Amino acid sequence: MMIKVEPSSQVCGARVTGCDLSGELGADLVAEIRAVWLKHRVLAFPGQSMDDDALERFTIAMGGFGEDPFFDPIEGRKNIAAILREADEQAPLFAENWHSDWSFLDAPPAGTCLLSIDIPPHGGDTLFADQIAAFAALPAERQDHLRSLTAIHSAKLAYAPDGTYGENEREADRSMAIRPDESANECCSHPLIQVHPETGEEAIYSTLGYIIGIEGMAESEALPFLMEVAAWQSRDEFVYRHRWEPNMLVIWDNRSVLHKATGGYEGYRRELHRTTIAAHAT
Repeated sequence: MMIKVEPSSQVCGARVTGCDLSGELGADLVAEIRAVWLKHRVLAFPGQSMDDDALERFTIAMGGFGEDPFFDPIEGRKNIAAILREADEQAPLFAENWHSDWSFLDAPPAGTCLLSIDIPPHGGDTLFADQIAAFAALPAERQDHLRSLTAIHSAKLAYAPDGTYGENEREADRSMAIRPDESANECCSHPLIQVHPETGEEAIYSTLGYIIGIEGMAESEALPFLMEVAAWQSRDEFVYRHRWEPNMLVIWDNRSVLHKATGGYEGYRRELHRTTIAAHAT
């Protein structure tokens, strides 16, 4: 099967048609999709008649399920979470800061899949920042400096009991099934610049939400440094804005892009079903 790939006019991202992801997936199709995914980093598959079984089959074909902490799965599933906001919800928008999913794990997921279930008529775009492009655009001296650094990742600012989505969320009446836990206080270190295990390209692997420090750097120095890096990572020339459609599957590479949610759909319900792809996907 020859799929049709339409690259976005932006730094990354492509629209893929000419394939049906609702049934069993052949090895040739999966290999073709993976090659296109590694090239464009973010893929959108419009017009797909997929259910949760199909979403799980696709995730398994792309490398299997990754660990998914701090979310309760939807009823009847172990590996699907609902990214949900009800029409009348007043809680702060979920995931509106740049991040790579679960970067605080020893083995963060290679990718993330989102399947549109209920899409508002406007708003709710997802932004992606290409971190391979962001690193490549840096002067050689700056690249060398960043290569020498190791970042300390933790989920505590978000998912610890006293974090953003912790105990205080009970008063926010949030629709999503977020499960804060003391384990969020644990830390894990990753190089600030990572070599993509499948393409060999270097990418900035940094996110203010999940990085709490730099090894060997005082906290008073680390925070302004990370804010400076974050400002570079999210420059307009590195960002792809994705607009959602009904019956659309989106997959992105957590090793090469950051992402964030946007609002603009007040008064409308929005639901997407989410899976993660295991770190060892090859």
